[in-house]
Amino acid sequence: MDTAHAVIVGAQGVIGRNLAGHLLKQGWRVTGLSRRGGEATERQTHIAVDLLDEADTHSKLTTLRNVSHVFYAAYQDRPSWAELVAPNMAMLRNGIDAIEAASPTTLRHVSLMQGYKVYGAHLGPFATPAREEDGGRHMPPEFNVDQQDFLRARQQGKAWTWSAIRPSVVGGFALGNPMNLAVAIAVYASISKELGLPLRFPGKPGAYDRLLEMTDAGLLAQATVWAATTPAGANEAFNIANGDLFRWSGMWPRIARYFDLELAPPLPLQLSVVMADKASLWQQMQVKYGLVRHDYARELSPWSFADFVFSWDYDMFADTSKSRRAGFHSYVETEAMFIAIFDDLRRRKVIP
Repeated sequence: MDTAHAVIVGAQGVIGRNLAGHLLKQGWRVTGLSRRGGEATERQTHIAVDLLDEADTHSKLTTLRNVSHVFYAAYQDRPSWAELVAPNMAMLRNGIDAIEAASPTTLRHVSLMQGYKVYGAHLGPFATPAREEDGGRHMPPEFNVDQQDFLRARQQGKAWTWSAIRPSVVGGFALGNPMNLAVAIAVYASISKELGLPLRFPGKPGAYDRLLEMTDAGLLAQATVWAATTPAGANEAFNIANGDLFRWSGMWPRIARYFDLELAPPLPLQLSVVMADKASLWQQMQVKYGLVRHDYARELSPWSFADFVFSWDYDMFADTSKSRRAGFHSYVETEAMFIAIFDDLRRRKVIP
């Protein structure tokens, strides 16, 4: 893959960071797109660009020659599901327009990162295990569905192909990401320990015993590149998850043991409320334990997303047999994933 040039749209998120690392290990050349940009290395460059701005996008991306693969993992958050459609559609459209214009003859594949929202999982109980053919069969608005429809229509008559990757909640290292559950759990547990409190599951009572799954960011990177480079992945969608199911009632005691915390019964808490005043405490902990000075509110507080995940008082999992039938067989044990992420956060001195 020495000649492959990948553009990662959303390169600073938990998905984009891990995807870049995987591609670089395989010998790809990588260009990362994000609002903040990044530090260049021998085979990775970064472009700071506002994909919501069509003029800025075309101006910044005119230099993207000989792009072979686009991995789209960008996301713009908004207060309501309906408000998500316009910005997330605009970013995808502006990005593809500019990259196609800059690399009209070399583009081979566009990979779209989605999620279980295509099944209506964010709205309430849905049919499980969700299968790929179930996607888009609920009342709009839903930007994930609109994005796939856009790619499918755009690809007609083109030499390049597309794939849609549908992970569950993604676990991996990234700070400042609004959808990083592992960081939320690690910070919540660390503050609980500092205050001498037991670790309580903060979600809805019914969520403690429901079946769910997660997707390791490294596993997701492997699957994403596999789908983008195998003929079996052309113009197909795939559910990608670790391969095991769990209940918080079984996982939460193991998380408590990792942090050497006493376990107490669940207590419904809105983390976005009860953790909002803990910035000064975290600053004290950074000094006390020699932690890296990350900004509490901006980098370490994905509380709204954690509240959302912990509110799922219904099963949340999908059928991943389609990817296995097509040739992708990797898996990750979810407990091992959590431990690896917590260990990484400690090595980086993000948490005590």
